[in-house]
Amino acid sequence: QLQLVESGGGLVQPGGSLRLSCAASGFTLEHYAIGWFRQAPGKEREGVACISSSGGITNYADSVKGRFTISRDNAKNTVHLQMNSLKPEDTAVYYCAAASTLCVLWTQMYDYWGQGTQVTVSS
Repeated sequence: QLQLVESGGGLVQPGGSLRLSCAASGFTLEHYAIGWFRQAPGKEREGVACISSSGGITNYADSVKGRFTISRDNAKNTVHLQMNSLKPEDTAVYYCAAASTLCVLWTQMYDYWGQGTQVTVSS
């Protein structure tokens, strides 16, 4: 069974940091571009960051550039999203997804999705 599982979410104060992880089971992540997306209540799901299968290409939404960093460890079949300088507007459910195509921030391009992990930024 192909599965993606996110972890690392939680409650953090503004200005704090969290590191999200995305682990795969049933398939090998190294053949896929991996994206992180988020969805806040009442809003559409939006792309946050993605990384190509080799790790050589990354893309970020303008709202997180300079604060978030995506990385992958193909040996461990895992992708991480390091989130620094968090803001209340970063509050959302964060999802990782796998695409057999390029690293793009379009939800339609992704084939497999995790169940999400909640990130709440609040004082």
